[in-house]
Amino acid sequence: MIRLLDHWAIDRQLVGGIIGLSVFGIVMIYSAGQVHVPNVVTERAWVRQIQWFMFALVAFSVLSRVPLRWVEWAAIPSYAISILLLAATLVIGEGRGTASGVKSWIDLGPFGFQPAEVAKLATILALAQLLAQKEAGLNSLRELVAPGLMVAVPLMLVLRQPDLGTALAFVGILFAMLYWAATPVWLLVLCASPVLGLFISYDTGIWSIYILFVIGFLFFMRYRLSLLESSAVVLANFATATISRPLWDSLAAYQQNRILVYLDPQVDPRGAGYQVIQSKLAIGSGEFGGQGFTAGAQKRFDFLPEQHTDFIFAVVGEEFGFVGATLALLAFAFVLSRLVRMASHLGESQAFAGLVLLGIFGAWLVHVFVNIGMTIGVVPITGIPLPFVSYGGTFLLMSWVAVAIAV
Repeated sequence: MIRLLDHWAIDRQLVGGIIGLSVFGIVMIYSAGQVHVPNVVTERAWVRQIQWFMFALVAFSVLSRVPLRWVEWAAIPSYAISILLLAATLVIGEGRGTASGVKSWIDLGPFGFQPAEVAKLATILALAQLLAQKEAGLNSLRELVAPGLMVAVPLMLVLRQPDLGTALAFVGILFAMLYWAATPVWLLVLCASPVLGLFISYDTGIWSIYILFVIGFLFFMRYRLSLLESSAVVLANFATATISRPLWDSLAAYQQNRILVYLDPQVDPRGAGYQVIQSKLAIGSGEFGGQGFTAGAQKRFDFLPEQHTDFIFAVVGEEFGFVGATLALLAFAFVLSRLVRMASHLGESQAFAGLVLLGIFGAWLVHVFVNIGMTIGVVPITGIPLPFVSYGGTFLLMSWVAVAIAV
């Protein structure tokens, strides 16, 4: 993209694709509300989504004209404000949905908003400003400490709510932006290794082979990492393996159940496994061409939970089948690839702009992958919306604010 008169040039293909996804989302939310069991909240959700969409378009029209230097100037202040909002959420926040004990919303009377959505965009801006100053890239673990801490603060506050799905988006933001900042892939792999070790520590034999592989890799890379950095990687892997059991015990019962039913949904088919079982049944029943708009049986009889929010893709699969689901995936692929293409066309003098685009790409990629993955049972249920398609006012608004910054 070319910046003109210190403004972002409007990318019509990206905006057109996202408008199409937003309209498609409203249509699917309307369909999700067409059920035989009366549900006022679900039936009227599409009307509220239209209202938020109109509000989001107004915000986009205004913010897309903001000069780039103003966006850079607002990066750190917006990050600080978002951290304060996340901290306040832990004190005065309220929960919504089916997960008990979650505090992720702040109620403002006629409407509420989710500070984590604000924090995602603010973190992208602040991290882009930090990484844009690293002209030579990041080539050591020590150089990754500052950006890691910048993302870790909001991530930990979101996990305290607890909201694992949104927390995963921060991980996507960090790794996408570090990669675009010329961080070597092998260094990113080492940073991710303790997390991988956490997940495989349930089997001592597998973990032992894994840690030997990590040590061998570090020995191979001994000329690129200091002894202190190599030791830190090994100790971090041992630490995550050590805390895996206490961490599991600290999870709420519903979080443990979601992980267990991911491994085997039949463990609790009427409880925690109900969502994924019904979702897979709905998508499978759509077969190739789908059952028709508003005609999905699982949805109609209200067997599909959260069908207008987290499980909206199951409605798409049930009513439009393999064809509709594939077209939806292609639409997301187009939008995400467009962000990368825009970033690749920016010069070194516009490093901040490119990093912001990749941060948005990282966040949306996690949302798309995890949301669709949990509807078909390939990832645990975490409660994360599908960009521009799932119902959600704050998420839709902040996604369009991100578009305004991107174009």
